[in-house]
Amino acid sequence: MNGWGHAGGREDTVRPRRLVGVSRRPPNFIVRKHDREVVPMVKKVGPTTILEKHRATCHCGAVVLELSLPDGIVNPRRCNCSICRRKGAVFAFVPLSGLRVLEGTEVLRVYQFNTMTAKHYFCSKCGIYTHHVRRINPNEYGYNVGCLEGVDPFDLGEVQTLDGVHHPLDSRAP
Repeated sequence: MNGWGHAGGREDTVRPRRLVGVSRRPPNFIVRKHDREVVPMVKKVGPTTILEKHRATCHCGAVVLELSLPDGIVNPRRCNCSICRRKGAVFAFVPLSGLRVLEGTEVLRVYQFNTMTAKHYFCSKCGIYTHHVRRINPNEYGYNVGCLEGVDPFDLGEVQTLDGVHHPLDSRAP
């Protein structure tokens, strides 16, 4: 199991994902069962209640996003791939319709590498990564939890780390 929810090997082989590295949960950490996996939903981080429509900003404030988070921060995680381990960000996911750029479209830049599928967006003024289009699921955005207004990602405690070094789309079938 590689942390991405893929068992590897045959496409029809499905195993439930397991959460690793989640030892300390905030008091309002909710867990729901979803497609045979346990999915953490965080409705409050430190003193900040996660709103259904929550704003996120880069460091300088030039980029302002509105995220649709009706279930709070769902399944926050890190990744150990080459770009994510350098960013060090905790991220979570929303469908493409769940993220709107309210301000700063003109200062957003995109970085792509390897397969050129994922698109990593960052502010060209302050350099902060705000969100990305996922490679494993291009119908979702990953967003930087640290950009959410009022949220300190260190208040989440430990979060799951995806094994991006062994990304399933990098696997070669025999």
